[in-house]
Parts: sequence; C-alpha cells; structure tokens
Amino acid sequence: MNDNLTLYNKVREVPAEAQQEIKAGRLKGMSDINPMWRIKALTEQFGVCGFGWKYEIAEKRLEQGADGNVSAFVDINLYVKIGDDWSDPIPGTGGSSFVAKETRGLHTSDECFKMALTDAIGVACKALGMAANVYWNNDRTKYNGGGAETKQTPTNDLNDKLKEIKDNADSLGLSADDLRAKMEDMFGVKKSTDLTMEQAETLKNKILEELEAI
Repeated sequence: MNDNLTLYNKVREVPAEAQQEIKAGRLKGMSDINPMWRIKALTEQFGVCGFGWKYEIAEKRLEQGADGNVSAFVDINLYVKIGDDWSDPIPGTGGSSFVAKETRGLHTSDECFKMALTDAIGVACKALGMAANVYWNNDRTKYNGGGAETKQTPTNDLNDKLKEIKDNADSLGLSADDLRAKMEDMFGVKKSTDLTMEQAETLKNKILEELEAI
C-alpha cells in the first residue's frame, strides 16, 4: 500500500449511523454527515483537540445575496500533528444562511456562524481524505449518473433535535399537521426525518421565536 494513502484510507469510510440522505434543496440525494463524526475521527488519528489537532479562524464575514438573502462565511486553517511536527495550515471555507428568504418572509438565524464553522472544518478535513467515499459517490451521482445513495437512518443528534422540535411545537399548540405544513413551507419536506441537521436547527429556532412572541 502507498504510505501516502495510509491516513486517507483510515478516514475515508463514514459509518451509516453518521450519515443522513438530504431529501430536498440543491443538495438533494447527497449525504449529510454528522459533524461529531469528524471530531471523533480527528481525535482518533491525531489526539485531543488543541494538542494533536487544532484550527484557527482566519475570517468571518457576511455577504449579500439575491432577494434579500445574506450568507455567513467562515475561513479557517486546520492543523494536525504527526509525531512532533505540526502541519502547514489546511484551509477550509464554510458557509450558512444568516438571512434566508422563505415563503412567509425573511428568516434570520443566530446559529449561522456556528454552522459555517462546522462546514469549514468539514471542508478542511476533506483534504485529508476524510469521508472520501461519501464525496466520491456523490460526485459520481452528480456528474456521471451513478447509482443513488442508500437510504440512511437519522443520527442520534437529529433524533434529539426532532424531539426538541416536537416538544416546542406541542407547547406552541401546533398539531402534527401544522408542523408538517410548516416544514413543507420552509424546506419542501413533509417528514421530520427528512430534515437535515441545519434545517432541524432552523425549524427549532423558528418555533422558539414564535413561543417567545406569545
């Protein structure tokens, strides 16, 4: 085996429980990867965060988009330590919506920089070969007409988020039909298990805002 591919081959596989198929939007058909899986993989391969791997935030910014949409971006440099040597910076840029135009108007997310940071770490990790099999399969699906991804079950993190959403929806007096209508209106999905982690977080915050307004 090529020694240069040793790390690549250790981190290329993503367990099924750390994946969820994206059901709607521009990334429909691709896989959403639980970000804690990347943290675990980095820790397994290099050590505790801050000692065996670390990142620095190079820049945070907001950029105006079309129709009132505003996106948040975070640029990071990821560093990993092999033996006694730290790597050169491994760059990654992540993005998330700060202001998004939805059917019922503009929605503002106070989680945008956190989600953009998570995205940036994932982008930097990609250069190490992390989750390579998922990205390779998605590239085949997108460009070469390859077979569809296998259906994945929701992660524990998503299940926890969905429970919060249901509890908050009950407190707001939303019925199951009301919640389905809200999800379809916001994201074009009818089942909560079809939500991505980012969509679930946005929905949770939206319901909390409505609760606080009562």
